[in-house]
Amino acid sequence: MYSIIVASLYIESYRKGDDRMTEDKKKVVIIGGGITGLSSAYYLQKELKEKNLSIDFQLIEATHRLGGKIQTLSRDGFTIERGPDSFLARKLPGTKLVKEVGLADELVHNATGQSYVLVKETLHPMPEGAVMGIPTKISPFVTTGLFSPVGKLRAAADFVIPKTKEEGDQSLGLFFRRRLGDEVVENLIEPLLSGIYAGDIDQLSLKSTFPQFLHAEQKHRSLIVGMKKLKELQPAQGEDAKKQGAFLTLKRGLQSLVDAIESKLDPMTVVKGVKIEEIDQVNERYQLILSNGKEITADAVIITSPHFAAQSMLSQYELFEPLRNIPSTSVATVAMAFPKDAIKEDINGTGFVVSRNSDYTITACTWTHKKWPHSTPEGKVLLRCYVGRAGDEAIVDLPDEEIVKIVLDDLNKIMKITDKPDFYVVTRWKKAMPQYTVGHQERLESINEELELQLKGLYLAGSSYEGLGLPDCIEQGEDAARKVIKYLQS
Repeated sequence: MYSIIVASLYIESYRKGDDRMTEDKKKVVIIGGGITGLSSAYYLQKELKEKNLSIDFQLIEATHRLGGKIQTLSRDGFTIERGPDSFLARKLPGTKLVKEVGLADELVHNATGQSYVLVKETLHPMPEGAVMGIPTKISPFVTTGLFSPVGKLRAAADFVIPKTKEEGDQSLGLFFRRRLGDEVVENLIEPLLSGIYAGDIDQLSLKSTFPQFLHAEQKHRSLIVGMKKLKELQPAQGEDAKKQGAFLTLKRGLQSLVDAIESKLDPMTVVKGVKIEEIDQVNERYQLILSNGKEITADAVIITSPHFAAQSMLSQYELFEPLRNIPSTSVATVAMAFPKDAIKEDINGTGFVVSRNSDYTITACTWTHKKWPHSTPEGKVLLRCYVGRAGDEAIVDLPDEEIVKIVLDDLNKIMKITDKPDFYVVTRWKKAMPQYTVGHQERLESINEELELQLKGLYLAGSSYEGLGLPDCIEQGEDAARKVIKYLQS
């Protein structure tokens, strides 16, 4: 109720031109209160204050909470992430923002441990030195049971196959199958990469997902040699650093980052529970029609909503039509809490991904109590499983009880779990995973070029466009804020 009252008061301030939002000030509207929109708002506010700029802004979120897919549940001593559970430590925008909002002491690395790939009925240890499935050490690759001798021999052909001559984009699947063969792709690379994007690697764009693989191949001809060289260029780490995991999270969950950013924002700049229905350009400004029947005017707009929502708001402009055709995958996560003695046959590791060559519905499972020990009370176990991917989304719509039964049936093929969970949490994410299909980068560049010509001062940012991970979204949000200030000052 409070957010609705604030929204009404603040929107009226736009319409009436009160002391807070005077008509002679430039106005910016940020649409969407996920991590991208929050980052835009945070860095915009910071820049405005530091430079003492006479610009007002407003963040409008359609739901009654901020954070988007970031949601943390605290229950019975457990810390359960319903969306992302971490971010890459090497991607600095994430750590930078965490520190800026005062949460540096809350950062925690994941515990390192053996991870696995489930192929058919067998859990195979992830080969040491593999970078997103690409071998950089020969011995672990030769001795692994993940591939047949023929599959290993085919992968070794990477050392002699010429580098790619094709210009333009290509699919991840096409690129990796040519370099390493079908077995390596299907039993190792595909489970890892499709786990990130919940997509079909034979449709996903190489340029928009992992361009560094193409760069490595182009420079060194061999993909294996190229990735090995890149790894050697990384700074040497001491023993303590090597023990730290590659991922970071926050002790009280990622929701604490959302809460910290919100606490830094002027509360009068945040409106929840109001949806933008339509955006029109009128005399080089933007008229925004809201779901409550009101209208506001802005000099610049940052849209961080999903691509299909952006296209809907701007459906009268043909340049956004390509957004309509970006596919999105629906997924679900299943978190289950058990007493420790319920797991009769445990596995020494932190989790596994599942090859499509296996008769399983789950796509991955994290032993959260091992990967993130702080998340689970002593004597308890927390498992988090994932279901749904491109071409296999029907399970997401099943009732909670059926999803949990399917997940437990899958787990009991490789583990022995005798008891029912103390409790479970099923979270569905409908159309939550945008698919960067072949040509995505070119389509996005074309849209941005047309925006510069037709709709100056309007910017797109977020997971639908240039990166799914939290640091990527944070970086996009900061970049959009910077562009808006530059545009308004010009």
